Amino acid sequence: MGLDEDALDYHLTDPPGKIEISTTKPTNTQRDLSLAYSPGVAAPCMEIAEDETDAYTYTAKGNLVGVVSNGSAVLGLGDIGAQASKPVMEGKGVLFKRFADIDVFDIELDEEDPHKFVEAVKMMEPTFGGINLEDITAPACFTIEERLREEIDIPVFHDDQHGTAIISGAALLNAADIADKDLEDLEIVFSGAGASAIATARFYVSLGCRAENITMCDSSGIITEARAEDDGVNEYKQQFARDVPEGDLADAMEDADVFVGLSIGGLVSQEMVQSMASDPIIFAMANPDPEIGYEEAKAARDDDVIMATGRSDYPNQVNNVLGFPFIFRGALDVRATEINEEMKVACAEALADLARQDVPDAVVKAYGDDPIQYGPDYIIPKPVDPRVLFQVAPAVARAAIESDAARTDLDLDEYEEELEARLGKSREMMRVVLNKAKSDPKTVALAEGENEKMIRAAYQIQEQGIAVPILIGDESKIRQTASSLGLDFTPQVADPTVGDYEDYADRLHELRSRKGITRTEAGELIEGDSNYFGSVMVEQGDADALLTGLSHHYPSALRPPLQVIGTADDVDYAAGVYMLTFKNRVVFVADATVNQAPDEEVLAEVTKQTGMLARRFNVEPRAALLSYSNFGSVDNEGTRKPRNAARMLQDDPEVDFPVDGEMQADTAVVDDILEGTYGFSELDQPANVLVFPNLESGNIGYKLLQRLGGADAIGPMLVGMDRPVHVLQRGDEVKDIVNLASVAVVDAQEE
Repeated sequence: MGLDEDALDYHLTDPPGKIEISTTKPTNTQRDLSLAYSPGVAAPCMEIAEDETDAYTYTAKGNLVGVVSNGSAVLGLGDIGAQASKPVMEGKGVLFKRFADIDVFDIELDEEDPHKFVEAVKMMEPTFGGINLEDITAPACFTIEERLREEIDIPVFHDDQHGTAIISGAALLNAADIADKDLEDLEIVFSGAGASAIATARFYVSLGCRAENITMCDSSGIITEARAEDDGVNEYKQQFARDVPEGDLADAMEDADVFVGLSIGGLVSQEMVQSMASDPIIFAMANPDPEIGYEEAKAARDDDVIMATGRSDYPNQVNNVLGFPFIFRGALDVRATEINEEMKVACAEALADLARQDVPDAVVKAYGDDPIQYGPDYIIPKPVDPRVLFQVAPAVARAAIESDAARTDLDLDEYEEELEARLGKSREMMRVVLNKAKSDPKTVALAEGENEKMIRAAYQIQEQGIAVPILIGDESKIRQTASSLGLDFTPQVADPTVGDYEDYADRLHELRSRKGITRTEAGELIEGDSNYFGSVMVEQGDADALLTGLSHHYPSALRPPLQVIGTADDVDYAAGVYMLTFKNRVVFVADATVNQAPDEEVLAEVTKQTGMLARRFNVEPRAALLSYSNFGSVDNEGTRKPRNAARMLQDDPEVDFPVDGEMQADTAVVDDILEGTYGFSELDQPANVLVFPNLESGNIGYKLLQRLGGADAIGPMLVGMDRPVHVLQRGDEVKDIVNLASVAVVDAQEE
């Protein structure tokens, strides 16, 4: 099947379309329904009647955007009418929800008259927190947006005008930086003089470009002052009429620094690119066929051609989804009255800044695992980069507050945390630990320090103030890799082959001499195995914590820390714990990595250690020891182990959280079963610490919850060690290393 057939099948699969309405409050009982509707709904109605701003408090208005169109200028399709544009507007709603958690009603108005269109939208103002205008032909779109901005008191944004302007503006900031050119000196040529081109030219002036350096061409050639007077050029194009000789696009592009294409494909030749100034910047954004192809433009010059298009299959895609969801997120959250120029500039600057930062592994994987690094082929963030939300929305919110467009103030530090929580419960939970780590950073040794991921993690750990990272490995290789990655930091390195670490070898020999390790072998292990080196470093107090395991099997990575550091004085067994986060629930799962066939004493110890870990995430533990039996319903050796462990814990005065078992998994996590059938249980709420009877079931269980249950998994976190040690999974991403480093710092703080 081709793309068209696939798209039709995608849209017609039951239920048709791409969006639905879902409830956000319980509707299970008669009382729920009486609260949701009559008679309970009268109470919020009366509050809003008393004070209209309470609509933001008691209804979804503050998170609801109207996507409004008449279908008169749908991208690539033209004037297809209101009804035919509905799939596009539904799609816009999908993007709002997917990227910024904003709800949308799509509104298709069968109305061509701009004034009637405005009146229709004005009547809907009480419904929405903001209006996104979409696919409306020029020049009517200018009139509609200008009037609505003046006449209603919620944000209005015509994405076709401003979206491309803002995203390409971010690209321009970085392209000029890479080309070492000042914005105010750039000679800029536009191909196209429609709504998007005019809005983009205006926006470039807001960024610092000079209007007198902008040459705009339409289908008749350069828009000159003479043409503007003689040919009846509309008032919007007249803003960029220049006092220059008449000519065509080829004439305009000669010696230009920047070409901005918002017209049709194939207009620009290699000769025209060759006529431009040195290190030209080319934004060929006609879709699906750009004004000049990517390879063609690159091949036209020997110097750097910095190229952007509207296509996803080439570097530097100018994609509006980088803008509108996050602009509205910031605007809605401060209850802005408008989206003004300051807010748009803030968005562009935030996007430009983000492109200069290290790129998460998940983003790199989404684009084929090729390296992504700030430079000519990466001047705009990728649309799937989750950081865009909490980089752009706060910048927009701050600009709204500072420009007096906001009706409510925000603590912007807290706001960033709230935005991270929108990306998932795991980010919210990790923020708790990250903040604790930053309050008192410790030193974290990173074994396998020559690994690119470890180096990138060290940069982020240091940049965020989480810890002082020490990379263990060849110092020259580490510094060379850091430089090639464009990381602006000088890492602290412990090179076992250069420094004087005889005392480390002596200590390893002392600890392991009765296990068959000679002094010579100890020296070889210290020099050649960063796991042993890092373990001794932490055991000797030269680092507070250790991370290892990125390129080793878990057992072989765990062995050196167990041999050198060992478990805590009052602990005989370490255990591996995963934190699994769902939309509205967090559970800690143990043991998933260490103890294959634990007896009741091991199960009890694992439960205690996991409960302590939960508290580091500000979660008050409620522990269930799992089995296929409920409280003695099956009696055999296997079910007695968790049952006896639960009794041991209940009798232990040091255990100050509820524990019970043995119980089946659904009993542990379903309130109705726990309370309705087993009301005698020590647990008065569903468990959030789940202790599996053996390693096999623990590993299977967490992976099923992760893959089929949609849980995000953080870990494994190693508990019970004498000093903080965490063993990564092979292939973990940089964010996983940073997360476990944060956990290790909090572990060290508690010691």
